[in-house]
Amino acid sequence: MAIQKLYAGAKLREIRTRLQLTQKEFAARMGVSLPYLNQMENNNRPVSTAVVLALAREFGTDVTELSTGDSERMVSDLREALADPVFPTPTPSAADLRLVASNAPGVARALLALHHAYRQTHERLASLDEALGHEDRSLRASPWEEVRDFFHYCDNYIDAVDHAAENFARGPESIDARAEKALERRGINLQFSDDPLLRRYDPQRRTLTLSTKASNSSRRFQLLHQLALLTQNELLDATLDLARFQSDEARAIAKIGLANYFAGAAMLPYREFLAAARETRHDLEMLADQFGASIEQVAHRLSTLQRPGAKGVPFFFVRVDQAGTITKRHSATRLQFARYGGSCPLWNVHQAFEVPGRFLRQLAETPDGVRYFCLSRDVSKLGGSFRAPVRRYAISLGCEIRHAGALTYADDMDLSNPQAFEPIGISCRICARPNCHQRSVPPLEHSLTIDFDRRGILPYRIDAPPQ
Repeated sequence: MAIQKLYAGAKLREIRTRLQLTQKEFAARMGVSLPYLNQMENNNRPVSTAVVLALAREFGTDVTELSTGDSERMVSDLREALADPVFPTPTPSAADLRLVASNAPGVARALLALHHAYRQTHERLASLDEALGHEDRSLRASPWEEVRDFFHYCDNYIDAVDHAAENFARGPESIDARAEKALERRGINLQFSDDPLLRRYDPQRRTLTLSTKASNSSRRFQLLHQLALLTQNELLDATLDLARFQSDEARAIAKIGLANYFAGAAMLPYREFLAAARETRHDLEMLADQFGASIEQVAHRLSTLQRPGAKGVPFFFVRVDQAGTITKRHSATRLQFARYGGSCPLWNVHQAFEVPGRFLRQLAETPDGVRYFCLSRDVSKLGGSFRAPVRRYAISLGCEIRHAGALTYADDMDLSNPQAFEPIGISCRICARPNCHQRSVPPLEHSLTIDFDRRGILPYRIDAPPQ
């Protein structure tokens, strides 16, 4: 079997910059010549085994960083964007896309931003959404999407905020007691009411009100969210300064996201939670009970355990509504979610609405041949009264099949049988499976043949892409 060479110049430069070393200093510490380091950083040479070992020995670097990170996400996003008919030439090969993502990530991000601006402008014009009066807005991503991409490319792990939350949670007291004492020290009174608002803070009266209609885990989360805004404001603002959002609205949305991140990380402190996850073999119900969290909070937190040097199982996590719209998404695996359109209907997350309160398991294979273990469940949220609306969602947590042995849910499944894996896709518009009975639209990067005299599963035949 041929050994795949590792080209990771961009990641190597990122590590060196993070260590605040010059190329000369970095090369000396790793025992290589300056020209050799320069060639590796420019992807003219692969990263050698000796360099990988030196990174681990000299700097304590998690060497998995060299082969993970933005690259897989960017390749997936580029592939989807370049399948758009606005690009008349054949879609570049996967090898070419990986080369661009590794060698020129800045150019790749610029291309994605340009394509997003085109799509948004096109959609505004198509829907007559006052496009002529909002040209300036149509040329940039919406604030919500900008924030989504910020967390997406941070690997959904914010190191400084995560450590701050872990430090806050450290100690013999319960997290509730620590949070309430933190409020008392700031002269803030905590009270409860049947107010439909989950959380209301009055800075004038120095009063924080939490709703009794919310679950205990939700109240705890909202309490910690407000504490993040009160006690970690400088840290949150410094993180936002580095992100350089295009609008004040995007920055404000991201600040809410960072406060949410702090709340989740304080409820489920990194090292303690990682140890418990390994001990319970990722039993979501046991973890929820142990930490006083919800199933969704536990699943989401599992997908963020990507701290360098102390990584957990790389999971993907997604939440969808009944229409199939993805409302939360993150992947530390090779599985990347479509930026446009709905998700694959063959994925078991959509079936979770049919069997509330039960975990559904699925062995799945994506078109690129990668196999996954998927766990899905509904997470409907009651409104607290007969006439209050019920918010219905389903979540899915999954990992590549090589990690399935670490999950209690996979114990009795036939992981070695290729026939046990269901073929799923990412989105119909970029999935090339020719005979999928659930296909809604043809794939964008393939031409079609229409035969008036024959009809199969689909009313057309999907041709191979041009070479």
